[in-house]
Amino acid sequence: MRNFIRAYPTEARLIAVIAVIMLFLSFAAPSFLTLANLTALLNNNAVNVIWAVGLLVVLIAGGIDISFAVAASVVQYIAAHIFMSIGGGNWLIGFLVAGGLGILVGFLNASLIHFFRIITIVVTIANYNALFGLLMFVTSGRSIYDLPDWWTTPVPLIERQSADGTWYGLYLPVAIMALAILATWFLINRTTTGRQLYAFGDNPEGARRAGINIGRMQFIAFGWTGLMAGIGGLMQVNIVREVVPNALMGRELDVLAAAVLGGARLGGGRGSVLGCFLGVMLVAITQNGLNLMGVSPFAFKMVVGLIILAAISTSNFKWGGASRKAPTEAK
Repeated sequence: MRNFIRAYPTEARLIAVIAVIMLFLSFAAPSFLTLANLTALLNNNAVNVIWAVGLLVVLIAGGIDISFAVAASVVQYIAAHIFMSIGGGNWLIGFLVAGGLGILVGFLNASLIHFFRIITIVVTIANYNALFGLLMFVTSGRSIYDLPDWWTTPVPLIERQSADGTWYGLYLPVAIMALAILATWFLINRTTTGRQLYAFGDNPEGARRAGINIGRMQFIAFGWTGLMAGIGGLMQVNIVREVVPNALMGRELDVLAAAVLGGARLGGGRGSVLGCFLGVMLVAITQNGLNLMGVSPFAFKMVVGLIILAAISTSNFKWGGASRKAPTEAK
């Protein structure tokens, strides 16, 4: 335990904070610590975790992307029309189409950043507005409800009924979330590319002089974020059973706050998948607890804003002497 705290100080603090909040909520809101509510927390936040681990790779590489929620909405609409044109499709086709479209959006961001030397936040803000405006113009804000059965039918991993008659369970988005976590962990911790992403984010000029292909790093980072955006969008439709053009707007700040809360530095070169997951869960538990206690949702927005402000203010501060600049340092 002591070695874990020493190697993962941010993650250890998050675990402690989550434990304290859950203990408090178990008394303040009796319905919080129930299987129905806890499984709903995982199901409802699986998409945010998928997006967060995608965003983590861009943050590690020293960039920032706030267009992934819009990208997911665009992918949903295009994918829905593709599925209808081919007679319905299936899950395999769904993942290939959504993932491929998401990667294309990520590559669009990377191309503008690399070839035109524009800073990442400017590019992603521009694409956020351009893609959202185009989506609303083309669709006139209309939702799509006539979707293939395979896409809208819940796929239970486990489903049970409690003694009081309440149903609870875990569904496909949670399994895809777990796969996204494992794939991202493998990319950034067990591959040469992952080590290069950390090095590039921590010291871009030093990485360039060391022979790291900067363009390749940017395309991989934003392509990965786009992939996760597309897959997250696919899972979101499975949860809500409809495609709504503006339903995902605003969630990018919650995901960004969770990622930086989990230890990802906005300046690049630092971050972990475990911290990212814990950050999302802390934000989700806070929101869920405030809702159960009847607190205004505006209070939650205030908390998210304060989290981002605190993360920016302390992004270059080294806690406990552990900077997590590269996966080899965290072993």
